[in-house]
Amino acid sequence: MKSIQNSIYELLDGSIHNKAARFCEIFIAAVVVLNVLAIILESVHELHEAYEYYFHIFDVASVMIFTAEYLLRVWSYGVKYEASHGDTWRGRKEYIFSFYGFIDFFGTVPFYLQLLMPGIDLRFLRLFRLMRIFKLSRYNSALSDLAEAVKTERESFTSAMFLLLISCLLCSSLIYIAEGHLQPDVFPSIPATMKWYLLTIISGWGNVDPVSVVGIVLVVLTQVLGIALAAILTGVVATAYTTQVERREVMFESTIREALADGIVTEAERENLERLKKQFGMSDEKVQAIERQVREEKMAQQDKSLPNQLA
Repeated sequence: MKSIQNSIYELLDGSIHNKAARFCEIFIAAVVVLNVLAIILESVHELHEAYEYYFHIFDVASVMIFTAEYLLRVWSYGVKYEASHGDTWRGRKEYIFSFYGFIDFFGTVPFYLQLLMPGIDLRFLRLFRLMRIFKLSRYNSALSDLAEAVKTERESFTSAMFLLLISCLLCSSLIYIAEGHLQPDVFPSIPATMKWYLLTIISGWGNVDPVSVVGIVLVVLTQVLGIALAAILTGVVATAYTTQVERREVMFESTIREALADGIVTEAERENLERLKKQFGMSDEKVQAIERQVREEKMAQQDKSLPNQLA
């Protein structure tokens, strides 16, 4: 039983790299994509009326698959810390209360709530079905890279948000003073003007044009400021994301150097490299290029040190 539990854990966690693990990843990802596509198509009234039965059958089958996956993960994650700490529930609690644990849980719970409470309108809970798309982030590091990039540059984001707050308070107050008496229905108060200001920055137009010269000037300044803030935030995210990707490549290169230090790559080192490759979302070409560069540098160092040893 323990061997089966450990095999399922390695299969679902991606700790092993074989055809079975690859098939499992592709199968779950395909079901997720088809689910999202079904939710989108189901919102078309004509398609929903014509194929309601097939949509329901597919949703039931998907829920069964996701439920089985969730239960197997809860059960198999008991082996994660069992060997080192002797605690089977530590790994399970870690998964249940993790980001992916919540995604897996809330991706299926609306179906069972509808079964338990059929007389209650739970249409809003069906939105949780869309959360299934986040299951794909388990097999791709893009979201984690973006989150880490935002976390790294949180001070820059805080500064940009502070500038947005100051500009919102200042410009909204000035526009209210300039336009409040001319368009009292549109700018009845500073909070209402702040709402208009944010809509103008986000969408490019707040659905209302100012009538005074001062108001027009302030709107132009608002548009310029919105473009500037968008450029600042975009630049911060792009720089942080690029830095995060480069940092992971450096970490992977460092791991390769350690593995090649003795000239022999053991099976454990190879498995660790495969795990990092999958975790970082690196292509085979990129990994081979890094490995080739490290080997060439190591050979160059050996060639350089050989004359010194002979001397």
